[in-house]
Amino acid sequence: MRAVAASALAVSFLLLAGCGGGGGGKDDKAGKADASATPTATVNDFGCLSPEQAKKGSITFPGTDGQDVEGYLDGTGSTGLVLAHQADGDVCQWVPHAQELAADGYRVLAVNSAGSEVRELTAAATYLRSKGVTKLLLVGASKGGTSVLSAAGTIAPPVDAVVSLSAPTTYSGMDASMVVPNLAMPIFYMAAEFDSPFQDSTKELSKLSKKAQENELTIVGGSNHGVSMLSDPANYDKVKTFLKKYGS
Repeated sequence: MRAVAASALAVSFLLLAGCGGGGGGKDDKAGKADASATPTATVNDFGCLSPEQAKKGSITFPGTDGQDVEGYLDGTGSTGLVLAHQADGDVCQWVPHAQELAADGYRVLAVNSAGSEVRELTAAATYLRSKGVTKLLLVGASKGGTSVLSAAGTIAPPVDAVVSLSAPTTYSGMDASMVVPNLAMPIFYMAAEFDSPFQDSTKELSKLSKKAQENELTIVGGSNHGVSMLSDPANYDKVKTFLKKYGS
């Protein structure tokens, strides 16, 4: 009798434990799923933004290759500018200019490239258009210049104008010399007189841009490269004049 009673008691404990374990297991799994599904908000300051600037302007948007793209967004309005940086820099190269151009009335997105330039710029164009931008211009420096020229050949609908500063004809699989002969939108080219070989490549790209609605080639004095040419107010004013002409 004692053996039977002990056996029955053991079975009862096992049944209770089994019921408690089964229910707890489902709840635990549900709890873990809920926790993992809760995103953790992160803001990238890119090493140059204040906490307030990062909170306001640091964004991530979906890329065309499935990889997220990071950038700095500033300004409002219906005219968008996409800025592409040089190989020796990142989005921080463009932040001061992005802020100034935003103050001029543009919605500016400076892309922080991870190496898939054309796809990143295409995604940036899609993002700005999804936010209400109706006119879109691309601006790039050095390899960013090659990037914006190359991307202008694939973005649909076509962008309204392109600015290329000190662009090489080719960079990391991109060949702007094969793209620009078919570009019909206005293009502004700038390079410095003693910035070799980029003065030569800029002249070559301009020469190939036979279909462009406007093909403006500006060779400035000195040896500054890419974004650094804009430190001269006269050079920056030329770029701004072109942007206003086709972005207004």
